[in-house]
Amino acid sequence: MDFTPTQEQAAARDLAARIFGDLATHERLAAVGTGSDQELWKSLCGAGLVSAVTELGLLGLVLLLEEQGRRTAQVPYAATCVYGLLAVTAHGTPEQRERLLPGIADGSVVVSGAFPAQRGVRASASSGLTGTVPVVPWLRDATHVLVADDGRRLWLTPLADGTTVTPVELTAPWSAGRLALDGAQAERLGGDDACADVLATARTAFAGLQAGVCAGSLARAVAHVNGREQFGRPLATRQAVQLRAADAYMDTEAIRVTAYEAAWRRDAGLPYATHALTAAWWASEAGQRVVHTGQHLHGGAGADLGHPVHRHFLWGRQLDAYLGCGSEVLQELGELIASGE
Repeated sequence: MDFTPTQEQAAARDLAARIFGDLATHERLAAVGTGSDQELWKSLCGAGLVSAVTELGLLGLVLLLEEQGRRTAQVPYAATCVYGLLAVTAHGTPEQRERLLPGIADGSVVVSGAFPAQRGVRASASSGLTGTVPVVPWLRDATHVLVADDGRRLWLTPLADGTTVTPVELTAPWSAGRLALDGAQAERLGGDDACADVLATARTAFAGLQAGVCAGSLARAVAHVNGREQFGRPLATRQAVQLRAADAYMDTEAIRVTAYEAAWRRDAGLPYATHALTAAWWASEAGQRVVHTGQHLHGGAGADLGHPVHRHFLWGRQLDAYLGCGSEVLQELGELIASGE
């Protein structure tokens, strides 16, 4: 395994870091509230950071999502790349790729995903979808949604006739919504194995996002304890503070390396379902520890809802539960290992 970024991946990562650093500031995020930053989204698409994922692969996307997580940038980047660009590239027909990928690449088509499959959506013989998905992140930004039906088949449907979106607020400000389907016309995407592959891809990608969230939280905490003095000494000189920060660093690295491994294996065409679950477990279990540490090391300031570190806390807790909490993915991983897969 070699996780060293290629020249193209490194260049894209550095460009993403500059764009997120310039536009996803605390002041802009506070002004956006619980919505998404449309100007930032246009900048990312205009810079080619959506279309580039086709060539950069899942490992490249993980590197880019780390930069988004560091800034908790409120754009549907992860969702569109996972449920749109990569899903259509991997499982779409040539006609679907030709028709859908240009719009996804330029940002005019925004795709969210009704994942994981929640046994509430049925598909008719005429490709009409009926049912309800209680929570779909970034649904309020989306033009299309990728839905898994009761049979774990994938369907891509535009948010048009037969779909109703009701705003839902999550722990993190992800422009979520409740999706009600009443005969919504959809097109099948991929075969019977597509759902499992997209879910594994999503778990890997969002683990990368969590690695960035944790790294950003820890960086803020380190800056705070180095600058804040107590009894004439910086808080960073206290052994208890150093140990908490060291544990958070190790947890963040564990999330990162497991996400890298799963992504590298997918790009190499190797089995990666168990590796994606391992990354998801670390993102859930270790992720919540890190963002709690980041908030705790800020002392009373960490409890301020308007403090930047609190946003990392909200994102980390949302990612802890998204696509399966730690105990759920651990059970799924155990079942896969026991079955010999």
